Amino acid sequence: MASNLETLVTVFGGSGFLGRNVVRALCKRDYRIRVAVRRPELAFYLQPAGKVGQIHPVQANVRNAASVQAAMRGSDIVVNLTGILNPAGAQSFEAVHARASGTVAKAAAEIGARVVHVSAIGADENSASVYARTKAAGEKATLEAVPSATIIRPAVVFGPEDQFTNRFAALAQVSPALPLIGGGLTRMQPVYVGDVASAIADAVDGKTKAGATYELGGPDVLTMREIMQMICDITDRDRMLLSLPFGLAKLQALFLQFAPGALKLTPDQVELLKTDKVVSDAAKAAGLTLQGLGIAPEPMAAIAPQYLWRFRPMGQFQRKDA
Repeated sequence: MASNLETLVTVFGGSGFLGRNVVRALCKRDYRIRVAVRRPELAFYLQPAGKVGQIHPVQANVRNAASVQAAMRGSDIVVNLTGILNPAGAQSFEAVHARASGTVAKAAAEIGARVVHVSAIGADENSASVYARTKAAGEKATLEAVPSATIIRPAVVFGPEDQFTNRFAALAQVSPALPLIGGGLTRMQPVYVGDVASAIADAVDGKTKAGATYELGGPDVLTMREIMQMICDITDRDRMLLSLPFGLAKLQALFLQFAPGALKLTPDQVELLKTDKVVSDAAKAAGLTLQGLGIAPEPMAAIAPQYLWRFRPMGQFQRKDA
């Protein structure tokens, strides 16, 4: 029986929040992994996650076809995780989500490699959000080049070092109130990063349906108000939750898009919050979910306290009843 060590998986964007978890999951399954990133020196920290020589960071810019082809040379499977939340300069949503996805998929088609493409729940070519439109364009470009590609659409992903729960917990440290854009009624289905990584590893294993789109969500559907309250409870921060109409939030975002850290808010992020980000009934019926892959998703209430304790006023050992 052939070992997975004979299979080379190239992971584009493997040094990011989701990427590092995907690399770890693939290491546990004994794949050889090439991590293709713009700055490989910032991905060397991944190497201890595998055996000696199992992980090899290489330089690649997904906006450059020759760079992508060189990084992909000899690969059996390609995982495309590249994505951005805040565009800057040449790193635009269109360039990274749409055009780069087509570049990666075409290069994979040329060498006959299987493709796993990671998008996002809410991807919609008719959306008012540029993020959502370009995510949909990336899916389309991928399937046009490689019709058998597996598309993975996670809901909002949480876990240590995320830019979701950590962001709001950090905001609660410095602000007496937390904003609820649109009243905090937008429904989310937060999914644990470890579960998403396991699903992507399953796709690499060949356990997913060719050409299918999987939607990955956690076990609970929560409103933004419920999520904010949960973060406040976990971090022992008594904060006001103030409703902020979409129009006013978008006006504020014109200025806050230039703010640092947790204060940053862009008009496109406000637009994204106008629609729910939950697993569709069609995906559930077709079994194109975590449960369909045999993965029991972890709830945010069970995982978030394990890493958000650092935002408590007195740290990890603060008694909840003190």
